[in-house]
This record gives sequence, C-alpha cells and structure tokens, in this order.
Amino acid sequence: MVQKEDIIGALKTVFDPEIPVNIWDLGLVYDIEIGQNEIVITMTFTSPTCPMMEELLESVRVAAGAAAGDIPVRVNLVWDPPWDLSRMSDAARLELDLTEQGW
Repeated sequence: MVQKEDIIGALKTVFDPEIPVNIWDLGLVYDIEIGQNEIVITMTFTSPTCPMMEELLESVRVAAGAAAGDIPVRVNLVWDPPWDLSRMSDAARLELDLTEQGW
C-alpha cells in the first residue's frame, strides 16, 4: 500500500515555474487522503490568477500517480483557506530569503 511519505516525495518533485521551490515546501498542499480506491490531494495556489494552474495540476496528478501505482489520484483545488507565507517550510523561506523579519 502506498504511504503518505511516498506521495509527499513525489510532490516534492513538482516545482512552481515562477518560484524555485517545490509545491510541498511552498505549503500549497493542504491535505493528502489515501483510501483503498483513491488518493485525494487537496491543494491551492499562491494566486487564483496563476497562469500555469492547469499545467501544475496535471504535474501533481502525474507525480502522485507515479507514486500511487494503480490507485487513481484526484486533485481538489481550493481557495479557502487562502495561501499565505506562513504555510511555507523553513527550507523554502531560506531558499527565497524570507526571514520572519522580511515577511
């Protein structure tokens, strides 16, 4: 059975083309539910006007699907709660030079 860590590892290979950080460390993924018949990834974007939205959603499906094997992957796009800088990992903040004083 696929583990959550497998899906997280796959999601760490998907990068926002405008920000040199993967979507997991950016905090765009809100939840991963692994069921027997489906894996559901709930995520958002930094902006509802992201020009690469469809491409990124497909990249998430493909990456998670590779880790999931035969289990279908569904990606739910949500806007509530809205994304903000506090969702980023410490590594992402360091990569983007965003210290607590700077945001």
